[in-house]
Amino acid sequence: MRPMHRNITNETSQQLPSNRWKTIKRLLEELHENKGILYIVLLIVLINAALGIAGPFLIGVAIDQFIYEERTTKFIYIVIGLLIVYFLYSLTSFLQNYWMIGIAQNTVFSMRTKLFTHLQGLPISFFDKRQHGELMSRITNDMDNVSSTLNSAVIQLFLSTLTLVGTIAMMLILSPVLTVITLIIVPLMFYGMKWITNRTSRLFKEQQKYLGELNGHIEESVSGQKIIKVFSQEEVIIDDFLVKSEKLKQAGYWAQTYSGFIPKLMNMLNNLSFALIAFIGGIFALNGYITVGVMITFTEYARQFTRPLNDLANQFNTLLSAVAGAERVFDLLDLEQEESDEKYAKQLLNINGAVEFSHVSFSYEKAGNTINDVSFQVNHGEVLAIVGPTGAGKTTIINLLSRFYDCDQGVIRIDGTDIKKMTRSSLRSNMAFVLQDVFLFEGTIRENIRYGRLNATDEEVIIAAKRANAHRFITRLPDGYDTVLQQDGSGISQGQKQLLSIARAILRDPQILILDEATSNIDTVTEVHIQEALQQLMKGRTTFVIAHRLNTIQHADKILVLNKGTIVEMGTHEQLLQRNGFYCQLYKNKHSVI
Repeated sequence: MRPMHRNITNETSQQLPSNRWKTIKRLLEELHENKGILYIVLLIVLINAALGIAGPFLIGVAIDQFIYEERTTKFIYIVIGLLIVYFLYSLTSFLQNYWMIGIAQNTVFSMRTKLFTHLQGLPISFFDKRQHGELMSRITNDMDNVSSTLNSAVIQLFLSTLTLVGTIAMMLILSPVLTVITLIIVPLMFYGMKWITNRTSRLFKEQQKYLGELNGHIEESVSGQKIIKVFSQEEVIIDDFLVKSEKLKQAGYWAQTYSGFIPKLMNMLNNLSFALIAFIGGIFALNGYITVGVMITFTEYARQFTRPLNDLANQFNTLLSAVAGAERVFDLLDLEQEESDEKYAKQLLNINGAVEFSHVSFSYEKAGNTINDVSFQVNHGEVLAIVGPTGAGKTTIINLLSRFYDCDQGVIRIDGTDIKKMTRSSLRSNMAFVLQDVFLFEGTIRENIRYGRLNATDEEVIIAAKRANAHRFITRLPDGYDTVLQQDGSGISQGQKQLLSIARAILRDPQILILDEATSNIDTVTEVHIQEALQQLMKGRTTFVIAHRLNTIQHADKILVLNKGTIVEMGTHEQLLQRNGFYCQLYKNKHSVI
């Protein structure tokens, strides 16, 4: 078996977080939002470091002035002083950790809120190109990684730095020669740490990346279980899981292996330093260059000197893992949100719903137009059906009308006004969608219907359900309108989901209605109820119907026939059949289904 760590290291050689220090700076800026309590914590850290340095010094004084000279007078005061010092040391340690946990949780709460809020402002194109599980990983796993690090690492970094500076100062006062000997190990530690962190920084970032990919794969496989089982693809999906899981395992294994070298290296150098100090310090004490108390104090400081170095090394390594997660979070926060409305954009109020496309062209990838020079008009209250083969551009027209995307060329008008001069929120508030794939939220049936208009009363919800032919089946459920649906509406049939979707649209009372063949894959009896509900919904509204079954749009006022992003025909059902053109071929050759 080939050495996997070498491959991963090579693969990730270009993954080194180039903005590492920028990311750390941004994390500190996030912490600074709690600057009041943070300054108090830093003051306590300073006191804690001073107390940690004072303890060994008092022990040395006790040995030289009382034990070595066999004096018992005032010895009790030294003992009491030591008890007070170590009690306060323990108390400040508790307080700094307690308050820092609160700061860390507030910071992570703020960051997670900013991230989730920012996601709501990102354009649909962003979500179309990303795995949902990978995005979830950034909000949960990466943020948890940052949280666990902020809980301890920040305090430990400050404490270790202060302790290190204070310890070196005391060591220089006690014995400059022994201090120089102690500092010999610093270059060894530095080069050892550099060698390790150059590898772990890459691997930790790779670990977070693979974790996001694995979560995305799991989310997709759980959501698509029916398709997986229908096509008997269990083994394929398991194989894909094993490949992604293996990558995560290898990245995690080598990240933890390399990071595990840190305590081993530090302990080895710590023991080497202690042995040198004990040997040379013992010779100095025997020859009277230093006292026994100074030697004991210095050896304690020598241990205390390497301890913060060890802590700094470990916390820095942990910090690298948090930086990898934070960098992924900040990457999302730095993405441009949906293009803001024009400066003089108007609120779209009291519209009639007349829609005009004028020479509209658009491409998703800028590599060739998805729709090209499309022009048509729909008057208030008319029904426009859009038909064509897969990839003809049917859904693109709806995406442009709702401004999920903006057209590259041409103009789209509602009641004669360019939709780019309208605010997106007011534009979409005048629309309602009834899609082929219904999405229901986890919550009660009443809440799902009310999603169409959140300030609707219970009576208005019931009226909308009756108009959508949904009231009867709702009242037969054990808890009626208070029946709790699981995510995506599991527990009720597809047809019942569609009726709830129609009720939601009726409650919204839009002027422009978008239907994406709401009766596809519905049994005949349920289809009758849905068609009746749709007729209620379409009255007096401008309606766009994306048609998959041509026999459902025969009564549309206009039928727009698309092929390869271009309008090839337009007219009523009878007019298009008489022309014996592209629409007629679709109608006859595909048995009324496209």
